[in-house]
Amino acid sequence: MVSEGIEALFLETHNWGKAARFFQALGYELEFETDHQSGQLRSKVGPPVFIAEIPEDRAPGLQLVLKVADAEAVEQQLRDLAVDGPFERTHFGTAMTTLRDPDGRVWGLQAPLSDHIADQA
Repeated sequence: MVSEGIEALFLETHNWGKAARFFQALGYELEFETDHQSGQLRSKVGPPVFIAEIPEDRAPGLQLVLKVADAEAVEQQLRDLAVDGPFERTHFGTAMTTLRDPDGRVWGLQAPLSDHIADQA
């Protein structure tokens, strides 16, 4: 499996507005905002930052998402890694799975949505 690099940084927050303003003060521009307290910001270089608001009773998380070209092609190679589950369709039109590195950190893998994944939905 070959990663094509960092696809995005996924952040959870208790306050979408404050988090978005924080990144805008750092020079990020709002690329889009959803109707459920989330959105994506982008700087001139590097991957975008996707921020999603979560309930106060949950601790905010952070996840680095790596891009792969084809979910089906890498599923076989993932058997030797600590994968949390198969690639699954996302509500935003891609396929994602997570895996853990040797120190237990969670990494996301994102691929374009294929017919194989779309049929599983």
